[in-house]
Amino acid sequence: MDKRCYSQDHLWLEPDGSGGATVGVTHYAQEELGDILFVELPEPGTELVQGQSFGVIESVKTASELIAPASGQVVAANEALREEPWQVNDSPEGEGWILKINCAETDPCASLMDTDAYEELTGK
Repeated sequence: MDKRCYSQDHLWLEPDGSGGATVGVTHYAQEELGDILFVELPEPGTELVQGQSFGVIESVKTASELIAPASGQVVAANEALREEPWQVNDSPEGEGWILKINCAETDPCASLMDTDAYEELTGK
């Protein structure tokens, strides 16, 4: 079973089973953005509110806000992206993850889409 869920803002969230989750940009989003040049990362300890901006991702085409798929506290940011933002393109759902959070919700995926719903949204 795929435990990853997706926001309408094209971020994925993967719960770790202990109240935490990893967040990143979807494969679809990185394709639409093109070559990633910069990712603004929040500092550990930052409180995220679902539906609110927590940073910016810049590409050769545009700059887009990163919208929190869930509420919670940032426990880690992918510091490698400061020097190698292209990892979002190379491995958006792997090494190119954006941050890890302690989720405020027991089930952070409850208000997000499953894989089938996200594929229907994107047509992929």
